[in-house]
Amino acid sequence: MIIAFASLAVFICISQYSNKTQNKVLKPNSIDFPKRPNRIVSLAPNLTEILFALGLDKKIIAVSSDSDFPPEAANKKKIGTFWQPNTEAIIAAKPDLVITLSSEQQKAVANSLQRLGYTVSVLKIEKIDDLWSAIQAIGTVTGCKRKANELVEYLKNQVNELKNKYSFANKLKVLWVVQPEPLRVAGRNTFVNELIDMMGGENAVGSTIAQYPQIGSEELLVCGAEVVIQAAMSEANIHQQQKAAEAFWMRYPNLPAVKNNRIYVVNPDIVLRLGPRLPQGLKTIANCLHPTGPVKRDTNSAWNIR
Repeated sequence: MIIAFASLAVFICISQYSNKTQNKVLKPNSIDFPKRPNRIVSLAPNLTEILFALGLDKKIIAVSSDSDFPPEAANKKKIGTFWQPNTEAIIAAKPDLVITLSSEQQKAVANSLQRLGYTVSVLKIEKIDDLWSAIQAIGTVTGCKRKANELVEYLKNQVNELKNKYSFANKLKVLWVVQPEPLRVAGRNTFVNELIDMMGGENAVGSTIAQYPQIGSEELLVCGAEVVIQAAMSEANIHQQQKAAEAFWMRYPNLPAVKNNRIYVVNPDIVLRLGPRLPQGLKTIANCLHPTGPVKRDTNSAWNIR
């Protein structure tokens, strides 16, 4: 349960510490950087998914314990969680490349490994454009740049196709719930906001200082959310979690989303991991916003008259 919930918490943590971080390779001067590393360690589940998507599965020797997709990732040696990578286990795996995200916890491990002479690629993936850059960076350091470019092109085409499909849909106010108690939601300066916007929604939360602010009952009712999307705590028993969420939100009967039974609990790994499954995540959100398909905006509405 903790592992799945951490999918979004990972990005909250990264956003707090890596605003100025750029994708980079930490390489000691004493070693030559291998063009085609044969022993790769991944310290985050979305990085593991990217490596598999690039056909590098045979070169992956270890992954974080929360790397559970594709299913083959479960057979890889584990070197600790995203939050607590085990430096000793990483060293024991004898990697020639370690790929990590730019969170504070992972930065500390990356710096330690770099000081010991290991090649480390530190990647920032906070927004969708960061994902494209990260895939290409991985392609460069692993010697499969062409495959990386092809993957980015394929994903961009899928995303653009979905974006165009829902670009003229009625804009629904969406509240993305990180946790219900205390109530914490996704603000506008987040990749979640990008996903909502692409699928024809509008974040019900206005501008906030925090990327994932905690809000009270008054702010909740004022936001007028027409759809509530809540990431499940795990993939297991989503149906039961859906029922529990519906019961929880009944305490706010005046919220439009509650009045119209528009409460949705979704698979966290599909929607919250910025990786190759991004199109599936967007489709999941689209199904919540437009379960019967996109409803066109009224072209005669006052705001649309030219």
